Amino acid sequence: MPSYIVTVSTGTQWFAGTDDYIYITLVGTEQCSERTLLDKPLYNDFERGVDSYDLWVGEDLGDIMLVKIEKKKYWMQDDWYCRYITVKTPAGDYMEFPCFRWLVDDNEVVLRDGRFLPQDDKTSVVKQHRQKELELRRKTYWKEWQPGFPMSIDSNRHRDLPRDIQFDSEKGVDFVLNYSKEYVMQHWKEDFMFGYQFLNGCNPVVIEKCTKLPDKFPVTHGMVSVCLERELTLEQEIEAGNMYIADYAVLDDIRPNRTDPCTLQYLTAPICLLYKNAQDKIVPIAIQLKQTPGKENPIFLTTDDQYDWLLAKIWVRSADFQHHQTITHLFRTHLMTEVFAIAMYRQLPAVHPVYKLLIPHVRFTIAINTKAREQLICECGIFDKANATGGGGHIQLVQKAMKSLTFRSLCFPDFIKAHGMDKQEELPTYFYRDDGYKVWEATKFVSDVVCIYYKDDDTVQQDEEIQAFVKDVCSFGMQDFDYCFPKSLTTREELTEYLTVIVFTASAQHAAVNFGQYDWCSWIPNAPSTMRMPPPDRKGLANVNLIIDSLPDRGRSSWHLGAVWALSQYQDNELFLGMYPDEHFIEKPVKAAMEKFRKELAEISSSIKQRNEGKKLPYYNMSPDKIPNSVAV
Repeated sequence: MPSYIVTVSTGTQWFAGTDDYIYITLVGTEQCSERTLLDKPLYNDFERGVDSYDLWVGEDLGDIMLVKIEKKKYWMQDDWYCRYITVKTPAGDYMEFPCFRWLVDDNEVVLRDGRFLPQDDKTSVVKQHRQKELELRRKTYWKEWQPGFPMSIDSNRHRDLPRDIQFDSEKGVDFVLNYSKEYVMQHWKEDFMFGYQFLNGCNPVVIEKCTKLPDKFPVTHGMVSVCLERELTLEQEIEAGNMYIADYAVLDDIRPNRTDPCTLQYLTAPICLLYKNAQDKIVPIAIQLKQTPGKENPIFLTTDDQYDWLLAKIWVRSADFQHHQTITHLFRTHLMTEVFAIAMYRQLPAVHPVYKLLIPHVRFTIAINTKAREQLICECGIFDKANATGGGGHIQLVQKAMKSLTFRSLCFPDFIKAHGMDKQEELPTYFYRDDGYKVWEATKFVSDVVCIYYKDDDTVQQDEEIQAFVKDVCSFGMQDFDYCFPKSLTTREELTEYLTVIVFTASAQHAAVNFGQYDWCSWIPNAPSTMRMPPPDRKGLANVNLIIDSLPDRGRSSWHLGAVWALSQYQDNELFLGMYPDEHFIEKPVKAAMEKFRKELAEISSSIKQRNEGKKLPYYNMSPDKIPNSVAV
């Protein structure tokens, strides 16, 4: 009588084991085994680790195509996390069936080894299995949380999410303070520190090369000549590529927070002219606090009274904070990654190689976003309590940003080039750009994976599941923004870029704009979450008292500090870029590609560490050893 040895691996996270009954059925090309209870007498089965069982059958089953696992209640429902099943055949061959999911209630999963694209499935059994799984997955519905937002998961509470996309019970944070906070507190008033943050702070995405001063910002040579160090006119400095601009026009007409009738709060949409001086440092030389020029909207200059100039810079920092929190961080990393994640869950079966590639990079993203909608950006949430854009302004901001978003702006090199910031020799201290380029190129390891499964461009076009995934992102997730997001992919190169965007956005881009928040934003004057006095409409008004009265009060500062501290913490079980402990792939070529990826990332981390040695402001936000795999905080 033939015997199959079945090995079952239970997860190592808290409460992964179960006391429920576990049954198994092997489905072969010749026949199926009987439904068999996996149980060892006087042994606590299915706890953390690996258990093996002998499965006796009447006749050889043929090639094993599927493994069916069922969980039935023993005393009370006890969830179980299964990592994988391996089967040793009577001939001595090993087959591995990745699972990496929770079995909840009286439930079953059907596993296969997963080496095929949909067009490669030949038998009716595996085709039906694939179709049944997709039908179940498509019950995960889209929901419009706010009009004009990217679509999100149809769930109002974290506890209502499917078990596989909830946080693990052990999720926590590693409470370690970072390195730059003290330096920021000491130097926040200085122009070099103000300018440096446009390159390597929390929001290094606003600054652009200034090729022509906009009409709405009428700065003249006479205003700024004292700041120019090369004996050139303002126009000549612009032509030489030494002028940069930060324009917060997206904040114009955004409604300020009015949730507290006892405290008026204010927003503005400033424009800041920045100059690359002879030491290649970026420094501010002119600030206009509103978009429309006029007598009551003066241009503040470095030659003005020190408090006028300082207050103008504080207003820019407050505007930058609003832009960072709502657009750069929330919208362009959290919400966008959720769109990709939901489409993946809906359109790709667990057996699909792209599902296996992406699943580590969307880990906990839907969960953290659901919690954000419960506690952070909801009515009476932390945004309402602390931020000038609370009370609906943050919703307006996302709606505005949504209208101008393009897929190409999520491609890191394209975004940098579009801002005129791509030349390293012009800005040698733009570490966000330099490190981002390296990580982007390394992340294109997905090309190796794509080429393993897709032999040519026709294979991409024939993969109906990948096409459905891309279409779901555009037609549903982005609400049919087909003019700026692709609806289909036709080449391996396009698929590689698409997947690189997802992985990079979820990992490197999020890390770059998230984990420095406590460093840069915990000193309130450097990143005020709100302003309590209106922006000055003439010069000569500012003094210490006005600045203090303009900054957030202690209550709002406390909410602000708590938020940026919590958001800057790593999980205590953090998985950094390239760490894939759940081996969804069993193919050796893919494992080799991932190992190559890890080596490239280690080299990048080493080079960044070497560059940072001796720097008063080291930049680590794009170092791969500090980049989590996914948006999970």
